[in-house]
Amino acid sequence: GDSTPLAAESERPDEAPPTERAAQGPTPDEPFRGSPAARWAAGTAGISLPEARATGWMSKSEVARALSRTRDFLAASSLDPGVLRGDRPTKAIALLNPHQKDVQEYVATAFRTPSRENDPLMLFSRFEKSKVRLVGDVVKTRGRITYREGERGALKVSTDVTYVYPVSPATGGSDEIVRTIVRREVVLSWDDPEKVVIEPGTFSLVSYRSDTTNGGCDTVTGYYEPPFGAKRSASPPDGPRVDPYDRSKSMETRMREADGTECGTATRS
Repeated sequence: GDSTPLAAESERPDEAPPTERAAQGPTPDEPFRGSPAARWAAGTAGISLPEARATGWMSKSEVARALSRTRDFLAASSLDPGVLRGDRPTKAIALLNPHQKDVQEYVATAFRTPSRENDPLMLFSRFEKSKVRLVGDVVKTRGRITYREGERGALKVSTDVTYVYPVSPATGGSDEIVRTIVRREVVLSWDDPEKVVIEPGTFSLVSYRSDTTNGGCDTVTGYYEPPFGAKRSASPPDGPRVDPYDRSKSMETRMREADGTECGTATRS
């Protein structure tokens, strides 16, 4: 297939990426082979930043700094090697407004006793290192960050990014590779400290959504649980069919089409 790197995503695409003609699967040397992610950028390079301009209470340079820190949060929550191996995302948590009580309670509860209501995977990407290992040291990404003026003159920043993690069983010597694909939408607010109780260099969390392929279904352990072996070949669930690489639909539309269904079937991975 075409291996030409894609240009950065500056706006929502009109359609899903084309399907590879050759049915070639991943290998240890080419873990993204056969998927659209083969043409995506790696790490934060795949998360495009818009041009900064003075907005709300922030000057142009302050907006640029806030956008950069927003991408730092995405890296610390979804790309950090230690966090991917199950470590606590300390750097990411440090960027959350410590005075936003409901968010702080969610984070504390999610890591202490994960549940469907308090699932750390809504914000953070984690695998249990005793069961899963990442193949190589590259995570492919595609997405963008946008912003506008929010309430009380705040800088409201929206992020919409798809992450592709190639993984294998941690034990048993298996060469099987599964790609766990996570699309995450996080909206945050860089608030004016004269109008909102907030610590310098932190933001308030407005909303967050997450949609996962090959990360486990109907299990809430605080870690992604990719299907290997027999689990991978099991009969697919009765839920909707979804292309995890299709970024032409908004997360809101994707969730509405799922209509509350916990498990669906990915058309490709």
